[in-house]
Amino acid sequence: MSKFKILRVFISLREFVKERFNLDEDKASEKEVAQSISKGVEFKGTNLWVLIFAIIVASVGLNVNSTAVIIGAMLISPLMGPIMGIGFAVAIYDFELIKKAFKNLSVAVIISVITSTLYFLISPLGEAQSELLARTTPTIWDVMIALFGGLAGIVAVTRKHFSNVIPGVAIATALMPPLCTAGFGLASGNFSYFIGAFYLFFINSVFISLATLIIVRFLRFHKKEFVDEVIEKKVKRYIFILVFVTVVPSIYMAYNIVSRSILEKRINDYIANEIQFENTKVVSKNVYDSKGKKNIEIFMVGKEVSNELTNNAINKKNKYGLDDYNIIINQTYDNKSKFDINVIKSTLLEDLYKKNEAVIKNKDLKISFLENQIQKLSAISYPVDDIYNEAKTINNNIKEFFITKAVVIQDKNLKKDTLTIAYIKFNNKQSNASIKVFNSWLKTRVKSNNLKLFIEK
Repeated sequence: MSKFKILRVFISLREFVKERFNLDEDKASEKEVAQSISKGVEFKGTNLWVLIFAIIVASVGLNVNSTAVIIGAMLISPLMGPIMGIGFAVAIYDFELIKKAFKNLSVAVIISVITSTLYFLISPLGEAQSELLARTTPTIWDVMIALFGGLAGIVAVTRKHFSNVIPGVAIATALMPPLCTAGFGLASGNFSYFIGAFYLFFINSVFISLATLIIVRFLRFHKKEFVDEVIEKKVKRYIFILVFVTVVPSIYMAYNIVSRSILEKRINDYIANEIQFENTKVVSKNVYDSKGKKNIEIFMVGKEVSNELTNNAINKKNKYGLDDYNIIINQTYDNKSKFDINVIKSTLLEDLYKKNEAVIKNKDLKISFLENQIQKLSAISYPVDDIYNEAKTINNNIKEFFITKAVVIQDKNLKKDTLTIAYIKFNNKQSNASIKVFNSWLKTRVKSNNLKLFIEK
C-alpha cells in the first residue's frame, strides 16, 4: 500500500472518530448551561422542601429494606445540582458560583442529616437492613460509579435537550442514601456507620465535581475574566487551593480503596488455589493486625488436613504477595457438613485399636481401651443443640451456630495448639456491645477462656 493510500485511510479514520465522538454537535450555548447549573445550585423554597421529602422517603426505604422506594427517593432528590455547580464553577474560574454552590451544598447536607436522624430516632424499626449496610463500606466500584456517572451527567446537562440521563445518574451515584445512613448512625449511636456513609457521600460528591470539571474543560467553556489582574490572580490561587484540597484527599482515599480491593483479591486467590483440600471447606477468613503483626486467620471444617499439606500451603503465601502476613489455619469438624462424623470417629477408633493391639491382651482391656478413646473423643465436642437453644434466649437473631474444638497451626513456629471455635450468623447486623455480651456468655457456658468467635457478615 502506498504512502498516499495510508494517509487517506488515516484521515478517513480520524474523520470517522471525530464525527462519532463529537460533543459539539448538539451542545447548548454556554449561557444556557451556566443558567441551568446556577439554578440547580439553589436550595431554598421548592428545592429545600423536595429535599426534605426525598430524605424521608429514602429513610423509610432504607428502614424497610425497599429498593424501589430508595430509587424513587433518588429520582426526586435535587442534591446533584450544587455538586455539579462546584465542578462547573471551578472549571470556568467563577469564584462567586463556587461559594454559592458550597454554601447550598452545606445547607443541603446538614438538613438531610438532621431530617434522617429525626426520622430514625422516632422510627420503631431499629435494625440495620442490608440496603442500609451497603452504604457503610465504600469500595473502588463506588469511585468508578461516581466518576463515570458524573461524566454522563454533565454531558447530558450541556445538551440542548435534556434526556433521561440525569435521573439515571441520580440513581447510579446514590447521593441520598449515604446521608440517610449517616443519620441512622447518629440516631443509633453507631459512629462507624456515620463515618462510612459520609465517606461514601464525600467520594460521590468529589468525583462528580471532578467529572464535571473535566468535561467543561474538554468542551472549552470560556473562563471568567477579571478587570483587575490582582483579583484574577487571587481568585485563581484560591481555586487552585480548593481543587488541590478537594482532589488530593480523594486520590488518597481511592488509593486506599484500590489497595484494599487488591489485597482482598490476593487473599481470595490464595485461599481458592492453595487452601483447598479433599473433604474440607473454608468457611471464613479474618484479616487483622495484632501487636504490630499482620494476620490472616482461615477457618476450615471437614476432614483433618495433615501438617505437611498445611505447611506446604502456608509456604506458598509469597506467590500471592502475602509475604508480610502471618497465616493461621484453624481446623475443625462441622456436624452439618457432608461428612459423617460418626464414621470418622469409628475409623479413628479402629486405627487406634490396631496400633495398640499388641498391648491389649484380653477382652476387658479392649473394652476399657475403647471406652477411654470414646471418652476422649466426646471431650472435644460440645452439645451444640443445647447451647444453640440457650443462645437463642440470649439473642433471638441467631440464624446459624455451631461450636467445637480445633487444631491451630501457627506460621511462625508451626506449633500446634487447641482452642474452642464458635461460628455464628445473625439475621441482621449486630452492635459491638451485643456481640461482646454474647462472647462473654459463651466463654462462661463452655468454660473456656481460649475461645474464638467467628461472625459471618
